[in-house]
Amino acid sequence: MTDLTRARQAWEENTLQPVLDRSPERRAQFETASGIPLDRVYTPADAEMDYLADLGFPGEYPFTRGVQPTMYRGRFWTMRQYAGYATAEESNARYKYLLAQGQTGLSVAFDLPTQIGYDADAPLAEGEVGKVGVSISSLDDVRTLFDGIPLDRVSTSMTINAPAAVLLAMVIAVGKEQGVPPAKLHGTVQNDILKEYVARGTYIFPPRPSMRLVTDLFRYCAAKVPRWNTISISGYHIREAGSTAVQEVAFTLANGIAYVQAAIEAGLDVDVFAPRFSFFFNAHNDFLEEIAKFRAARRLWARIMRERFGAHDSRSWTLRFHTQTAGCTLTAQQPENNVVRVTLQALAAVLGGTQSLHTNSRDEALWLPTEDSVRIALRTQQIIAHESGVAHTVDPLAGSYLIEYLTDEIERRAAAYIERIDEMGGALDAIEQGYVQQEIADAAYRYQKEIETGERTIVGVNDLRVEEEAVTMGRLLVDPAVEEQQRARLAALRARRDGERASALLARIERAARSPDVLLTPLFVEAVEADCTLGEICAVLRQVWGEYRPQTNI
Repeated sequence: MTDLTRARQAWEENTLQPVLDRSPERRAQFETASGIPLDRVYTPADAEMDYLADLGFPGEYPFTRGVQPTMYRGRFWTMRQYAGYATAEESNARYKYLLAQGQTGLSVAFDLPTQIGYDADAPLAEGEVGKVGVSISSLDDVRTLFDGIPLDRVSTSMTINAPAAVLLAMVIAVGKEQGVPPAKLHGTVQNDILKEYVARGTYIFPPRPSMRLVTDLFRYCAAKVPRWNTISISGYHIREAGSTAVQEVAFTLANGIAYVQAAIEAGLDVDVFAPRFSFFFNAHNDFLEEIAKFRAARRLWARIMRERFGAHDSRSWTLRFHTQTAGCTLTAQQPENNVVRVTLQALAAVLGGTQSLHTNSRDEALWLPTEDSVRIALRTQQIIAHESGVAHTVDPLAGSYLIEYLTDEIERRAAAYIERIDEMGGALDAIEQGYVQQEIADAAYRYQKEIETGERTIVGVNDLRVEEEAVTMGRLLVDPAVEEQQRARLAALRARRDGERASALLARIERAARSPDVLLTPLFVEAVEADCTLGEICAVLRQVWGEYRPQTNI
């Protein structure tokens, strides 16, 4: 028996037990949001580690303590606000407002028709144009979206998946018009189609041709747009669908493994494409678990890339990630409480070592955020950066017995999930069998049941409620006339373009889609420069590949 063990026994008998006899703890067992049991106190015995093998130093393998040696002592994380609504003109004005308020990178939200490859004048787009993001149908829209915003100086992130290559083609074309060659563009395109099948639903094509589009973009950007992050593998939407923190790490990295394997099978060298991989995580309410989650994900990915895939370039081992605070935690009741929730979530992301951060606005459970609300959300990041002091030291919570225990436990549990997925044939097979969807659905059910039974308290929702009058905050409304305006713009574009050239390029895309070895992205660039629309290009691909219909019992 060690001295520490004897000392703990003595503390439990002489100090702890008399207190428990007088006043029991609030519950018989405590645990994290992922169901990891929590002891009342942690000691060095609970966080045994080989420091160099398990933590190391910032900027070195296994990157537990961060991907850069100086982290925020060098420069702060990129401060983004996910924004976009109505027309390209209105979204452009919002971007310029945010940049004037100190935002350091753009994050583009697209409306639902754009996300699933329909033009604004498509019958299925009716009633949805510009509602949950900006409406983009053509190069003309993207030209307007970035008017006055230099694409070689402002990093742009785009939350787009199924038609990601087409949207990036439009950005490349606008960059050329601005005098910015593709090699000088920098930003991120989400391009993570696998999570769409399990968590978000904005897919178009079946999984296997969709994976072709993903790797096609890897190949093109490695040669032509080397500073662009070609994928942002998203755990965010997996968490929003109801997963636990452990599942968020496991399913995100399992998808990452599938993308690496697909690219290698397509003939790409892992050290050519992997350094441009990025990730996208959720920052949820369980503050300490979230910090440990980010550290565990970084370490697990480094080990996967070095040991499983034999990557030699240290940049291939690094898990660089953007974080967004948890939209699913925002409440319509007492919406001012959301400012507090977002602050804690943002602080967890910073303490966990994020490279980029979006903070949700207080009113997003009610409607699109107003300028006042997005300013408060951005100021939250800026106050953390400039006033809290947490950015002065790299990985300041390292060595906390609890943080190190949770980091180890999340990594262990996530690795067990990945092993199970491997046994099923990989992420794509696990998705097609409905396994991932079922695991997320079960976790979401448990979480909601805990709220409804009162086992989990949501302030202002199932406890600490108040009688509320109608919310008096300002509201952002999208003018229904936006849809008609976009239809008119498309009609004018089709009338003035060279119709024969557009038709010929669409025919070339159709032939290329039927030939697995032909690169599609260069054709997309040509097509959008000839004013072929997003919907027209996606319609050709639908004709060749069909549309995905989920096969699941959920």
